[in-house]
Amino acid sequence: MFAVGLTGGIGSGKSTVADLFAARGVPLVDTDLIAHRITAPHGIAMPQIAAEFGDSFVAADGSLDRARMRTLVFSDDDARKRLEGITHPLIRAETEREQREAQGPYVMIVVPLLVESGSWKTRVNRVLTVDCSVETQIARVMSRNGFSREQVLAIIARQATREARLAAADDVIDNDNMPLEALTAEVEAQHRVYLSLVGA
Repeated sequence: MFAVGLTGGIGSGKSTVADLFAARGVPLVDTDLIAHRITAPHGIAMPQIAAEFGDSFVAADGSLDRARMRTLVFSDDDARKRLEGITHPLIRAETEREQREAQGPYVMIVVPLLVESGSWKTRVNRVLTVDCSVETQIARVMSRNGFSREQVLAIIARQATREARLAAADDVIDNDNMPLEALTAEVEAQHRVYLSLVGA
């Protein structure tokens, strides 16, 4: 099935954009949701994570202790690579399964780290980037998550640059202080482009 990879930096509004496509009958495969599912209580990644990092990274309910793991991988690149070595193959397998089972005119795969992951560009037909300024990202995430400016900047520094995401994009939706009505119109226009590409 024709696949669109949807990406954007933290706070860009990609979840809102994804929901607007879903409202138009487009099935979503969300790699973040898959990542949460495999690290939930008794998730398929948890035995390997416990074996690799120790039981101190497993919460009382059997899920990943996200705060503890986040602190570790932000300060230790080797630990981040070891975690990705466990989770990425499982996420990929689950993504491919959901993609095969999707029903709709085309499928949209939501991949926050599409540019960073390298191989995604070859696994989708089009890349759609949701774009906004870094200052807009910072303001949204501080408001939404209660993070400090420094915390948000640290996350942004770990992600691909805005320029890199734009360079990888086939299509761009500008979501810099965009009213929802205007954003909805942008999504509708892009949806029509994809329907024309698949002959729907």
